Amino acid sequence: MNKYMQEAISEAYTGINAGHGGPFGAVIVRDGRIIGRGHNCVVKNSDPTCHGEIMAIRDACKNVYDFSLKGCDIYTTAQPCPMCMGATLWAGIDRVFYGCNIADSEDIGFKDSDFYKVLNGETPFCIEETDRDECLKLFEDYKKIENKTMY
Repeated sequence: MNKYMQEAISEAYTGINAGHGGPFGAVIVRDGRIIGRGHNCVVKNSDPTCHGEIMAIRDACKNVYDFSLKGCDIYTTAQPCPMCMGATLWAGIDRVFYGCNIADSEDIGFKDSDFYKVLNGETPFCIEETDRDECLKLFEDYKKIENKTMY
């Protein structure tokens, strides 16, 4: 078994044994060293964004004092949901290694497929553009700022 996946599984067990959330753990690796760890903390934090991958990304960024995780790999016990995949992309992580797939997650009660429906245009809620001119002014003001960090 891959040693990094074993660490991700260990993180998941830590979380489920503590009642923090589902069986999702992740580690982030750079140059052969684990720089971030996380497990699902949705229940613990009463926060639906506290998935294992996001907790690992937050931990890694804090540990390396950078919002960029370029050059890193993430090992996670399950295929990342769309939110976690988005966070992985924003962090600049190079490679994703996962254990269980979306069907496996669905089999234990997690409904990632609902999010893929949204990505395909089936929205269960209202989403519409409003007050674009005012928001464009905000963006224009931001564009004028010199020496800003873009990310």
